[in-house]
Amino acid sequence: MDLIVTTLDGKDAGKLKVSEEVFGLDPREDILQRVVRWQLARRQQGTHQSQTRADVSRTGAKMYKQKGTGRARHSSARVPQFRGGGKAHGPVVRSHAHELPKKVRALGLRHALSAKVKSQDLIIVDELNVKEAKTKVLAKDFAKLGFSDALLIGGKEIDLKFSRAASNIPNVDVLPVQGINVYDILRRGKLVLSKAAVEALEERFK
Repeated sequence: MDLIVTTLDGKDAGKLKVSEEVFGLDPREDILQRVVRWQLARRQQGTHQSQTRADVSRTGAKMYKQKGTGRARHSSARVPQFRGGGKAHGPVVRSHAHELPKKVRALGLRHALSAKVKSQDLIIVDELNVKEAKTKVLAKDFAKLGFSDALLIGGKEIDLKFSRAASNIPNVDVLPVQGINVYDILRRGKLVLSKAAVEALEERFK
């Protein structure tokens, strides 16, 4: 399939032939959901923890004698039913990550790319380079291309001037091609790929 290539200032730069197996799939929401869930689970810190009765600094002596007081039987004051006691079944430090086969992750990325093509939210530019690191100029170029909420993917290395100019524009993320992922693709309205990024992706899925 052929996709139109433009320059950053909105001029026509010809066409680019891309693989149907990467950009022409029929998107499956179940695969996209699995990959996004896997990504977000890996991002969770899992550092939440509450004190259990073993963590509470309080005497372990029996509160009062077992019989003869007319009150309920109690031993330690560290137990959850008393103020200042430990929490029962509270959160503990753990990893929220779960396994997802590598083939499913790769398939999810291809479906995310295909979803952007199908919804006409994919823009291919010849290169992500600017002469000066001017945010105002770059914002005008983005307006010509018709987006204000986008993920821009460059080659293996991002032009430093372009990265600095784009960093001050809200709702615009810039990543090298090795950092492309399903969650970031789907959370932004438009996906902007450089020709170098397209070539790297097709090489990756050969």
